[in-house]
Amino acid sequence: MVKETGFYDMLGVKPNATPDELKKAYRKLALKYHPDKNPTEGEKFKQISQAYEILSDAKKREVYDRGGEKAIKEGGNGGGGGSGGFASPMDIFDMFFGGGGRMHRERRGKNVVHQLTVSLEDLYNGATRKLAVQKNAICERCEGRGGRKGAVEMCMSCHGTGMQVRLHQLVPGMVQQVSTVCHSCQGQGQRISHKDRCKACGGRKILRQKKILEVHVDKGMKDGQKIVFHGEGDQEPGLEPGDIIIVLDQREHPRFTRRREDLIMTMDLQLVEALCGFQKPVQTLDSRTLLITSHPGDLIKPGDKKCVLNEGMPMHRRPFEKGRLIIHFSVVFPQANFLPKQKLKELERYLPVKLEAEQPESMDDDLYIYADLEDCDFENRKRRSHHHYYMEEDDYATAGGVQCQTS
Repeated sequence: MVKETGFYDMLGVKPNATPDELKKAYRKLALKYHPDKNPTEGEKFKQISQAYEILSDAKKREVYDRGGEKAIKEGGNGGGGGSGGFASPMDIFDMFFGGGGRMHRERRGKNVVHQLTVSLEDLYNGATRKLAVQKNAICERCEGRGGRKGAVEMCMSCHGTGMQVRLHQLVPGMVQQVSTVCHSCQGQGQRISHKDRCKACGGRKILRQKKILEVHVDKGMKDGQKIVFHGEGDQEPGLEPGDIIIVLDQREHPRFTRRREDLIMTMDLQLVEALCGFQKPVQTLDSRTLLITSHPGDLIKPGDKKCVLNEGMPMHRRPFEKGRLIIHFSVVFPQANFLPKQKLKELERYLPVKLEAEQPESMDDDLYIYADLEDCDFENRKRRSHHHYYMEEDDYATAGGVQCQTS
């Protein structure tokens, strides 16, 4: 039992979630609440990232399960402050999606991450999708200068640093130094007069641009796999362009479940099919029809698992090699009284002989108590039990309880 479930609730998973389930939950929520997509959800993004950081680390998760958020903070591992922690939620996001962390971001433009929903058929057969993305591109008219040549001047308010330092007196004798973005140049470190600014970008040096990407989903790719378009991300003057990262999100399939290279499905059999053999068609993900065959005498028991080799998922970059199709069998028994008694006697002759019970020395009928089987209604019994319990308490309260005798 876990002490509290706040971090699990934040990610929308159960306390017994596997690492893969945690990754999938974080991936979806982080893409949904990323500040670039939802500028007003910065706090939500921070909370999601903190929850994932704790729960994705086996030691921190054990501490949290045992003592809750308080134990994490007391252990010095909360909010990315402990050893091996992250400086910011963006570091977790970049590590997860291949952004490369804070130092990497300082040398490159921002990565653009998009989620692409695909079906299991797409991952089986391969697919090509066109995706429209928005990104920052350097203004071609001014070549990223923001204005005409020679019109760019150093901002005298911040001396080209883009930051202004102000001193704030807390109490007499104690002064706090506060760094803020320069209001004169909006942190650019440069100024351009209004008349000299580029008419296309308005002095911003970049423009918002729509780009159509052709995304190739290869056979055998997996849910959560990333497709990276290097150098196609946001551009900024003086920085190497970032990447566009496409994250595959597989929709749930109505018939098959994927486990690595295996496909898993459930097949219901009638009792006669389980005993006497059957042939059942199964439609594959590439629209072929497999005739699943069990020969007479090959008994299928409830819960049996059988497999068809080379009919699972193709292996990524080795599409001619495939996993297995694994079939879980469920045997459906006939309804009660499906045959008259004389027919049941006839059927009994073809079934294995009943095991005879040990007979007592005396066969006197008076020694036997015949007991018939009935269906159990556990829910009603449970409700009756609770009702009886409360009635006892009410009776106890009405009677005034047990009185102690004093001498």
